[in-house]
Amino acid sequence: MFKKILTKYLLIWLTLTCILAYYWPRLVTGFDPFVLPPIDCHWFKISAAEIYISVTMLMIGSLLPVDELRAVAKHWTQIVSGTAVQYITMPLLAFISACIFHLSGPYFIGIMLVGCVPGAMASNMLVMIARGNVSYSVGLTTSATLLSPAVVPVTLYLAISVLGPHFGCTDSVNQSYFNSQVVIDMAKTLLLTVVLPVGIGFSLARVSKRWHAFSQMFGEIVANLVIIMIIASVVAGNRGREFPVQMIAPLILLNFGGFLAGWIGGKYILRLDIKKACALMIEIGMQNAGLGVMLAGIYFGTQPQVAMCCAMFTFGCMFTGIVLVQITRVLMDRWGVE
Repeated sequence: MFKKILTKYLLIWLTLTCILAYYWPRLVTGFDPFVLPPIDCHWFKISAAEIYISVTMLMIGSLLPVDELRAVAKHWTQIVSGTAVQYITMPLLAFISACIFHLSGPYFIGIMLVGCVPGAMASNMLVMIARGNVSYSVGLTTSATLLSPAVVPVTLYLAISVLGPHFGCTDSVNQSYFNSQVVIDMAKTLLLTVVLPVGIGFSLARVSKRWHAFSQMFGEIVANLVIIMIIASVVAGNRGREFPVQMIAPLILLNFGGFLAGWIGGKYILRLDIKKACALMIEIGMQNAGLGVMLAGIYFGTQPQVAMCCAMFTFGCMFTGIVLVQITRVLMDRWGVE
């Protein structure tokens, strides 16, 4: 019953939780459950966002069907081609959106950063709800994530240094962003928070009947609750900041353009089956703007509008993504897709 209510009214719970996260300091003084400090010890340091994402990926890995994973392994070219569609269309759509709405300065940088980052980990959970091919979605996320240390810096450099001056971006890119240590650290973080939890969850579900039964019963519930907390924490982290209303339309265009590009690319260009096309559609429309927020804080800290653009997209793409997967789930039922 709880699972059905949570899934059916996910939009309502997401909205209410985000409102609560925004106004929490006015209601309660002291502990803030939406802004958690990182865990810091002698061996490692991990943020709340990384914990949330790791838990989500653990559940996704536990729910991966073996037959789907084997099928994807046999068709690895579909993962590579799907990743190529994402890394070509999203930066291009971001640039087109910037041109249409005459964005300049930090707003140009912000939308380009959103367009350059890989797909969000949350897309895997949404694909699961939509009854798409989850293992293909995980393959796409993993592929894009593994390539991101090389693709994202180069794409950002070309967008900001070559095209940026024409959009009022006169400041040069911080060259420290392109050093080898940053690339290594970013790759290590993505591997530990995405690939490793999926592998652990998948392995646990194969060797432990109890874990398999637990994940089948509670996996989707846990994933939904974690996604709600991820978005609520983003809202809480941006309390009191100026809201750039002019960025709503460009980001919506980028979001819906990504969904459309994913569907057309998957169904009509790559000729994928309907479950894989659904996965590619959601994967491309769901950019990892949470990663963009982190990068903006490190490399464009003097321009807070950059991070705000990424934060807006984080909430927006989750909101539209939830609506999309609910519609897709109904269509899958009508079409008799298992």
